[in-house]
Amino acid sequence: MTRTQTSNLPTDLARLTHELRLFGIHGGIERRSQEALSESHHPLEYLRLVLEDEKLFRQERTSKMLATRAKFRSQAELEDWDHAHERGLSKPQFKEVASLAFHHNRESLLIVGQTGTGKTHLAIALGKRLCRDGIGVGFYSVNLFLEECQAERIAGRYLNFIRRIKQVPVLILDDFGLRNYTHEEANVMIDLLEERYRKGSVIVTSQVDPKGWSKLFEDPVIADAIVDRLTKPSRHVILKGGSYREKLKQKTN
Repeated sequence: MTRTQTSNLPTDLARLTHELRLFGIHGGIERRSQEALSESHHPLEYLRLVLEDEKLFRQERTSKMLATRAKFRSQAELEDWDHAHERGLSKPQFKEVASLAFHHNRESLLIVGQTGTGKTHLAIALGKRLCRDGIGVGFYSVNLFLEECQAERIAGRYLNFIRRIKQVPVLILDDFGLRNYTHEEANVMIDLLEERYRKGSVIVTSQVDPKGWSKLFEDPVIADAIVDRLTKPSRHVILKGGSYREKLKQKTN
């Protein structure tokens, strides 16, 4: 290979990787080429490095796409969890939850605590971790979700709407139990949960202890079915202590 051909290699590689839509390799091809020359990398080592760049790029792209689809209502990461603020969740317990074992075992995760203790923060942070691992998530405030179901029913799109949500691997139901639910709303929940049972995980945040969930519904038979689908099998996180949200406000003031 002539000196001219060698000097054209970075340009040729950049063109080829762009044409092949290998954007992860494309973005770092010049840097990797310079590293390979200066550090005398074996060709196979060079190949491994550029393929890792492509893999990382695709993982990050997928993660961002899934997080956008999930429609999280705020930004939260597991790395931001403040262990210095006592909330009844020990570091070993936090590590176990962060391992996403509940998802791998197709269990529900019930996060219970008073206002401001970090329930939604933890749920969203777990959702973000799932997205990073390439797992689809749907985030819904329960009250807004039920309103959306009503709108979809009026528009004649209810079945398609429910069918789409059923296919999401992990569903986050935020602020469950803020009020009592009508018979129609209970039927919506059982429609959703029945088909998902043992097929996909549900993360539920609530101020109400699961033992009191049955009282939220008019029909005791449907109530038992909903509670059964949400709690069996499930793992529980009980958050305690004062409002972490207020503590953050004090820090910023």
